[in-house]
Amino acid sequence: MLIDCGSCTMAGLACGDCVVTVLLGMPGSERPMDPPFAAEVPAEHAGALAVLAEAGLVPPLRLVPRAS
Repeated sequence: MLIDCGSCTMAGLACGDCVVTVLLGMPGSERPMDPPFAAEVPAEHAGALAVLAEAGLVPPLRLVPRAS
């Protein structure tokens, strides 16, 4: 899974409730997530994040890619 915050239609709108923010910090903070931010997440890690989100331990991934 490729998470590209620079191409997310929810960027700025749902960052505060996205698992990426929980793990890496808000865009513009001292943590290394300043736009354009992109990360590749292995499938097994994406699955683990989904399980954590379903259990309410972290927020879900709010990534909504822009239409090409």
